[in-house]
Amino acid sequence: MSGGRRRAGVEPVLGDTSALEEPAEAAGADAMPGDDNGTDGRAGAQSGVSELVTRLMDEAGIEANRDLIANILATGVRLGGGAADRLDLKITEAAIGELADAFEVFAPYRDVPKVTIFGSARTRPDAPVYAQARDAARALADAGWMVVTGAGPGIMAAGQEGAGPGRSFGVNIRLPFESGANAFIASDPKLVEMKYFFTRKVMLMKESDGFLILPGGFGTLDEGFELLTLLQTGKAQPAPIVLLDVPEDSYWGTWTRFIQDEVTSRGLISPEDTSLWRVTDNAQEAADEILGFYRNYHSSRWVGDLLVLRLQAAPTKAEVSALSKRFGYLSANQRIQSSGPLPVEVRSRDHADLPRLILRFNHSSYAGLRQLIDAVNSLDSAPPQATPPGP
Repeated sequence: MSGGRRRAGVEPVLGDTSALEEPAEAAGADAMPGDDNGTDGRAGAQSGVSELVTRLMDEAGIEANRDLIANILATGVRLGGGAADRLDLKITEAAIGELADAFEVFAPYRDVPKVTIFGSARTRPDAPVYAQARDAARALADAGWMVVTGAGPGIMAAGQEGAGPGRSFGVNIRLPFESGANAFIASDPKLVEMKYFFTRKVMLMKESDGFLILPGGFGTLDEGFELLTLLQTGKAQPAPIVLLDVPEDSYWGTWTRFIQDEVTSRGLISPEDTSLWRVTDNAQEAADEILGFYRNYHSSRWVGDLLVLRLQAAPTKAEVSALSKRFGYLSANQRIQSSGPLPVEVRSRDHADLPRLILRFNHSSYAGLRQLIDAVNSLDSAPPQATPPGP
């Protein structure tokens, strides 16, 4: 779940307040995990490793986030002295390397909003659904967004073609039966190669502010269901998901009926969970849905047990009262309030210029939270045009 990196390291996932604590540097950032100041019998060895880690960071010139780097290095040491076999270590080494490479590619574009497009690699360029993906990507690129795809053929190539030169990223997976990245991204420095599907999915989902899913096979359905799971459980920041096909196509209609008849009806998901996505057969409507999600809603974060929703425009007292009455069930104290920036946000210069809504979100329904965001975007006080997610 980019524009402004609400997802990529700046903000924790909903419900995770650990990233809001004071930096560990204040309490000894270079301490190794489990280094209880010499109280557990292993203090001598741990202290020695801790000193080596600190010296290594000093020599490498690492100044920021030393606590996290120390933990990463300490985990590597623990793997070397534990039960992990060589295959375990190869997986770990490759995964960390792939993520590090991808972080470097995306880092210069953290302030640019992005949409990830999922869909079949088998779609032919002359297929109507290919044109749908291309046209939706072009509409979003024209609005200032960048496109992220899996870099393969089919729908992925359509997304890159629609975005235009220099306006997309590719996160390719190395497979023995595919020829590599499509021609629209193959020579672009914003192409990342991955060995593992799981690291690829991290980057395809972590970096984007919106998601467009077109008909596809197992891989597309896997990506779509994982994305829905992340949003349903609050493990990703709220974001728009649009399921796009072509007029008179039965793909998403049949999928929707399956969800309603076989999943919702059995109580396996809640009826409001269907608020997490939209279905359309119009490329411009798909783009408008993604852009409209940020008409008034800007981003969210946690401050202690308060969920802070940052907005583009301040709501009126009457609007806040109506929102509180309708969505108070989402709050532990049954209230939603307007607010300015909280002290921790002021200290960190975290969008201190934006108005806020705050609530003690009870985690009862992330689909309900999506409905609250939809209501915020529909307020009379909301800006008339969608504003791209800001830095």
